[in-house]
Amino acid sequence: QVQLVESGGGLVQAGGSLRLSCVASGRTLSNYAMGWFRQAPGKEREFVAIISRIGGSAYYADSVKGRFTISRDNAKNTVYLQMNSLTPEDTAVYYCAAEHSVDGSRTSSGYDYWGQGTQVTVSS
Repeated sequence: QVQLVESGGGLVQAGGSLRLSCVASGRTLSNYAMGWFRQAPGKEREFVAIISRIGGSAYYADSVKGRFTISRDNAKNTVYLQMNSLTPEDTAVYYCAAEHSVDGSRTSSGYDYWGQGTQVTVSS
């Protein structure tokens, strides 16, 4: 079992930045590709970013490419999502997830473990 706990969400003005963290416990994070997903009110959960098991590759949704950066520190069992140039459209609950694979996937169904989510609200 892997327990994931996100933090770092909050209220920020448009154009601002936030850094989300996801700390894992139970098993070493280096065995898992990690993803960030988000869900806005009334919408389906959507892919944001993924990072491979050892951090050698990362992929992003088109909507966040160039603004968000996913990274990981396996020694700290932590994954990060740096979010810059935030817009109101980024408002959502953000979830981290762990997939027992090398590269991860863009579909939520492939993930084995999920955090409880952290709210990000961007005001205009």
